[in-house]
Amino acid sequence: MRSSQAAGANKRDAGAGAADLREVSALRKALPFWPWLAALSTGLLATACFAPFNQGWLCWFALTPLIAAIWFSGENLKRRWLRDLLLGYVAGIVFFTGVFGWLGSLGTLFENFWLHGLPLLLSLYLGMNFAFWSWFCGLVRPSPTKAESTKDKWSEMLERAGKTPANLPTTPWLRSTNNLWLAFLLASAWSSHEWIRGWLFGGFGWNGLGIALWDKWPLVQIAEFTGVIGLSFVIVFVNVIVVTIPLRLFHEARTHRMRPHWDINFTMLGVVGLLVFGWQVARNPSQTSPLRVAAIQASIPQKQKFDPQFSGQIFDRFTRLSEVVLSSSTPPELLIWPESALPGPLLEDEETYRFVMDFAASSKTGLLLGTIDVENGHEYNAAALVSNSGQQVQIYRKLHLVPFGEYIPLRHSFPLFAAVASRWVPGDFEAGQNYTVFRLTNGDVQVAPLICFEDTIGELTRQFVLKGANLLANVTNDGWFLHSAGSQQHLANAVFRCVETRRPMVRAANTGVTCFVNEFGRVTQLLQDETGGTFAEGVLAGEVNVPTERDLTFYVRHGELFAKFCAAVTLIAIIVGVIRRRWL
Repeated sequence: MRSSQAAGANKRDAGAGAADLREVSALRKALPFWPWLAALSTGLLATACFAPFNQGWLCWFALTPLIAAIWFSGENLKRRWLRDLLLGYVAGIVFFTGVFGWLGSLGTLFENFWLHGLPLLLSLYLGMNFAFWSWFCGLVRPSPTKAESTKDKWSEMLERAGKTPANLPTTPWLRSTNNLWLAFLLASAWSSHEWIRGWLFGGFGWNGLGIALWDKWPLVQIAEFTGVIGLSFVIVFVNVIVVTIPLRLFHEARTHRMRPHWDINFTMLGVVGLLVFGWQVARNPSQTSPLRVAAIQASIPQKQKFDPQFSGQIFDRFTRLSEVVLSSSTPPELLIWPESALPGPLLEDEETYRFVMDFAASSKTGLLLGTIDVENGHEYNAAALVSNSGQQVQIYRKLHLVPFGEYIPLRHSFPLFAAVASRWVPGDFEAGQNYTVFRLTNGDVQVAPLICFEDTIGELTRQFVLKGANLLANVTNDGWFLHSAGSQQHLANAVFRCVETRRPMVRAANTGVTCFVNEFGRVTQLLQDETGGTFAEGVLAGEVNVPTERDLTFYVRHGELFAKFCAAVTLIAIIVGVIRRRWL
C-alpha cells in the first residue's frame, strides 16, 4: 500500500514536472527575445536610480532581470558565454547612454549635432564593464544538470529502500550557503569593475550603484570603512538574493518541505545592521568648531566666461553678490568663488590681479577662487587662496584632469584626431604635482581645494586629509552642461567624500549645485531659487562645523582596500571557474 502511494505521488510529480516544462517551453517560444528585453530592463531600471529621475529605491532589484536572463536562458547555445557577455553589454550601453545623457548638452552649447552623440560614444566603452560582470555571472552560474543527475541516482536507491524521493533536494537553490556564496562572488565582481572603472585610462567612476543611495544617509555610513564601493557591494548582494528567493520558495512548495532561510535572514539582518550603525554614528558627532563661510554662485553663461568684452560685467557681478554677505553683521571668515571664476589668470592678467587684490584688501576675509595659473608657457587649472588682505596667495594646481575636457589624450600621436578635437579643446592643461592644503589665517582650519570633478574621487580626496585637511572645498563650473542633470549627479557623487573622510564640504558652483555638506553626507544648506531650482545666481552663507580632532577613518588610512580585496576574490573565482569548466 505504501509503495503504491509513493508510486502515485511520483507519477503526479512527473506529470506536474512535464506540464511545467511544456509551459516554460511555450513561454520561450512566445517570447524568444525575453533575455534581451530583460537586459534592456536592467539598463532602464539602473538609469532611473539617478538624476533627473532620482528613484534610488530601484537599485535593490535593478539587476535582477539581467541575472535571470543569464541564468535561465540559452542552455543549448554552444557559446553561451558570448551570449552572456553581449546581454551585459546591451544593458551597459542602455544604462550609460541614459545616465550620462547630459553630456549631449555640449552639442547644444557648441551648436554641433555630432556632440549630441557623446553619451552613446562613452557608453560603447563603459558598457564593457557591464559585459564583464554578466560574463562572470554566467561563469559562476549553478549547474542544475548536475543536481538533477544526483537526484536520479539517489532516487533509485531510495525507491529500492521503499522511500519516496520527494524530500530530496533537486536544485542548488535550496541551499542557503549556495545562494550566499553566489551573492558574495557577484557582489565582489561588481565592486571590482566599479573600482577599475574609476582609474583605468584616466578613470570615470561616476554613478556606481552605491551612488543611487546618496541621500539615504543612515545607509551610507559604511563608506567610512569601504568607500562608496562597499555600498555597491551590498546592493548587488541583495539583488542576487532577490533572484534566488522566489526560486527557493517555488522548489520548497514543490517538495512540501521548508528549510531555514539563512540566506534571506542574513541579508535582511545585514541591511538592518547598516541602518542601525548609521543612526548610531550620527548620534555621536565629533567635536567641531563653527566656521562662517559664504559661497557665491554667479551663474555666468559659459560663452561669456572667457570673453574679454564681458570682463567688467563679471567683476561687477562677483562684487555685488559678495557685498551681500560682507556687509552683514557677521561677515564670513572664508568667501568662495567657483572654478575659473574670472576671465584672466590671477597672477598673469593685470586687470584680474588688480581686481582680486583690491577686493581682498577691502573685504579683509579669506578669498578662495578658481583660476588659471601659468608658468613657463604651461597652463594649469588652479585654485587660489588670497588672505591677509591680499598679502598672501596660496596656489593649488589641479591633479586629476578630465580627458577631452582639459586635455586631449595622445594629441600628438594622432594629428588628424587632434585636429578635429581641437575645435573644442584648443590646448591642454598640465597636471599639478602636489596635494596643496590651504591654511586659513586662524590656523585651525586647513582646506582641501578640490577643483571640478576632483570631489568625486575618493583616493585623491583622502590624500588631502592625510596631509591635514579638515575642510573640503569644491570649486566647480558645471555650466558646460547647461541646466541638465549633470550638476545633480555631480553632487550625488561628491557627498561620499564627506562620509569616507568624516570631513564637511563646501561647494561653490558657477551654475549649481552650491551647498554645504556635513561629515555624514547630509546636505545641510542648499542654494535654491523661489521655484526650487539650483541654477540661478545667488549667495549661500552659514556656518560649517569643522572637526577639531584630526582622527582618520579606516578609508583615509587604507584607501580602496575593500575594493582590492573584492578584485582578488574575483580573480581567484575566475581562475577556478575557468579551470573547472575546462577540466571537470
